[in-house]
Amino acid sequence: MEKDCGIWISILSHKLKKRMNEKMQALGLTGVQSRVMHYILVKCIDGQVFQRDIEKAFGLSRSTATGILKLMEKNGLIQRESVASDARLKSLIPTEKAAHLDAQVREDLRQTEIYLTHGLSSEQIAMFMQTAEIMSANLDA
Repeated sequence: MEKDCGIWISILSHKLKKRMNEKMQALGLTGVQSRVMHYILVKCIDGQVFQRDIEKAFGLSRSTATGILKLMEKNGLIQRESVASDARLKSLIPTEKAAHLDAQVREDLRQTEIYLTHGLSSEQIAMFMQTAEIMSANLDA
């Protein structure tokens, strides 16, 4: 049986999650927590970060994002702070613990990207990114 695009994406996703979870286990994080934590640290420099930003950036449902963020809060990686203009909104604030772990997370993400794209030209990587973006938009339709 020939593998279709969906199967290849599933295989890559599984392998990437497995690798990231193994790398992050030593830091007490899951792969997705490390990416979310890094995203919050980068984006909070430019302004407030909210749960809806995480949902949009990672393509997560509200309940999935809530679960990830609650666990991150429990583990001391983020704090939720009420916004003065709207008490219903909670800004996501990275903790010192998150900032301390970020250098290792960044390095592990960089190394994983190197392994993932080894042997590919910059043109092939750009084409993959473009193709993945189109496929994602197709699934949103």
